[in-house]
Amino acid sequence: MTAEDWYQKGNAYRRKSDWQHAMDCYSEAIALDPASPAVEAKKMLEDILNFYHKDAYNP
Repeated sequence: MTAEDWYQKGNAYRRKSDWQHAMDCYSEAIALDPASPAVEAKKMLEDILNFYHKDAYNP
């Protein structure tokens, strides 16, 4: 799979509120392409999780 494929798969998981799989997919995309839009998507997801789930999420 390409970085774009992983990014799109991460977006699909994010829309389903499957945060862990979304993070995993974004990480795969970033590993393949450090300039991928997954970098920003992962950061936004981390910010959301840190805000809403402070006790459940610790990067």
